Amino acid sequence: MGQYREKILNARSPSFLKVKNSEVLAALFVGAAVSMPLDQPPPRRRAPTFHAHPDADARQLLGALLPRRAATARHVQQAHARLAVLGLATARVLPHLLAALPRLPPLHDDASSSYPLSLFRRSNSSSAFASNHLLRVLPHPLPLRLFPGLPRRNPHSFTFLLSSISSHLDADRYGGPASSSLGSHVHALAVKAGAAGDLYVRNALTHFYSVCGDVGAMRRVFDELPRVRDVVTWNAILAGYVRAGMARVACEVFDEMPVRDEVSWSTVVGGYVKEGELDVALALFRDMVEKGVRVNEAAVVTALSAAAQLGLLEHGRFVHQVVHQEGMPISVNVGAAMVDMYAKCGCVTVAREVFDGMPRRDVFAWNAMICGLASHGLGQDAVELFERFLGEGLCPTNITFVGVLNACSRFGLVAEGRRYFESMAEKYSVEPEMEHYGCMVDLLGRAGLVPEAIELIEGMPIAPDPVLWGTVLSACKKHGLVDLGVKVGNKLIELEPAHDGHYVLLASIYAKAKKWDEVREVRKLMSSRGTSKSAGWSLMEAQGNVHKFLVGDMDHKDSIQIYNMLDMINRRLADAGYVPDVSSVLHDIGDEEKAHAIKVHSERLAIAYGFIVTEVGNPIRIVKNLQVCGDCHEFSKMVTKVFNREIIVRDGSRFHHMKEGKCSCLDYW
Repeated sequence: MGQYREKILNARSPSFLKVKNSEVLAALFVGAAVSMPLDQPPPRRRAPTFHAHPDADARQLLGALLPRRAATARHVQQAHARLAVLGLATARVLPHLLAALPRLPPLHDDASSSYPLSLFRRSNSSSAFASNHLLRVLPHPLPLRLFPGLPRRNPHSFTFLLSSISSHLDADRYGGPASSSLGSHVHALAVKAGAAGDLYVRNALTHFYSVCGDVGAMRRVFDELPRVRDVVTWNAILAGYVRAGMARVACEVFDEMPVRDEVSWSTVVGGYVKEGELDVALALFRDMVEKGVRVNEAAVVTALSAAAQLGLLEHGRFVHQVVHQEGMPISVNVGAAMVDMYAKCGCVTVAREVFDGMPRRDVFAWNAMICGLASHGLGQDAVELFERFLGEGLCPTNITFVGVLNACSRFGLVAEGRRYFESMAEKYSVEPEMEHYGCMVDLLGRAGLVPEAIELIEGMPIAPDPVLWGTVLSACKKHGLVDLGVKVGNKLIELEPAHDGHYVLLASIYAKAKKWDEVREVRKLMSSRGTSKSAGWSLMEAQGNVHKFLVGDMDHKDSIQIYNMLDMINRRLADAGYVPDVSSVLHDIGDEEKAHAIKVHSERLAIAYGFIVTEVGNPIRIVKNLQVCGDCHEFSKMVTKVFNREIIVRDGSRFHHMKEGKCSCLDYW
């Protein structure tokens, strides 16, 4: 009898029910079996009559028919149809079908809300259970409209209503006084109904005000009833301060918390990352791990983001190690963050290994890998990966095009860059934004097509950003276009008189042409307007610590050793035929003095320190805030050839992998 039931159930059930739920369903239903010889053709199929087992309730029925996790609206409708065929879709089951539905996406029409409303009306239920799940399922603004007419409510009704409004505001990134006023109305209704003292209602109110950005109201709700709090309440307050950009206040609240969970820790870590205090965020993540708190996905992703932005490989590897030790699966979000981290920390090969090993990839993972390859000068690889991305039927986003256009720019693929740029709007309905125009101007400028770059800027449908003209100015310097560079430079100084980079670029164009009087005039103008050149610095990570070097820096604890090592390196390079290129020095002084000024640039100090603390065979990794100067680039290449070392520099523009006297940029940067 049991085998016959299993065949019938498997013949009519969705594929996901065929194995694991057949035995459960057989236990819930009773029916009649008819045996037949296997060698005879099956008779005409008739729908068997089933009767619900007296002990089976609605939850058991649905537990057998629905997948254990992440049931979709389609799954619920299939289960409903199955119960209807069996004559079991009774009024007592319908509220449980409603409870099984996920929250519906924002409304575009009334069609998506018709099914849950139909379940609610046909259930003839006046229970708060059905009302609450209707509020939970329906998208804003339907819950707000239906709330006054619901037959029965309890404190949880206010929780679901507030959650609906909060989710809508959070998805739309919308807040402000009007939204806060809406929540205040629901708050007043809760007070009137005597539900405002309920813990869950207070948590929902706290979360709502935090989403609205009404920190004052959020704090008042929190402070009103100190005894009606749990860790969720505290976490909502933390999230509210982080949303408002008040990471320091969030940290003070964090220190006061009687109990913390992984959400508490990850919220504060994320807050520091949002505020740009990346080193603090990484230290807090490490503290979280050392205290034995189980890390969650949010903490991992934000810590990886912090390590990526700083370019600190050891910190990023630590986070990866924690993921491995915790047995955390490489989800789409974690995988994309790891790809981004390794690419931005100079390990593009490892980034590719992580990418290739991901069980599932979304567009963010593809974007991270394409952009990573581009930043490392692997333009052809980035273009090939982009073509593979299209071949898999995925739709490129604006970030995808930034990556592939940047790849074309770095590798000098002018024809391919033009083709991809034209295809954005024509083929993929992605309107070019400022960053895409910037990539194209950079591509044309690097290739020496400066007039075409200017023509592109002047024909833009949107007002060009000064950054685009700055890119043209850099191209003028690179290709020795003095007259055009002077014209563009003066225009930029008018547009952004406080931007130091424009003065420096214009002065360097004059210096390259040996027009020292004009250099002095630019420097005077810069001084009169209170603008000074941004200080260049280089970072190096060694033995768990981050070391920062400035030009001519003498503050490091190992300065004597560093300068002794640098002297030895300079002597060996001079013996090998290295001659400094002093054209980047913007002073009318002797070549010997210029050579001395270049010798103490921050990246050279970092390289010397790398010789002291980095084992032979391991690359010396440096992060710079500004673009590497031409002579330091040649110096670094020469170091790799003479000393057989590998140097990886991430400057303000791209990565430079230097080995055996050559650079991955092919001197095209």
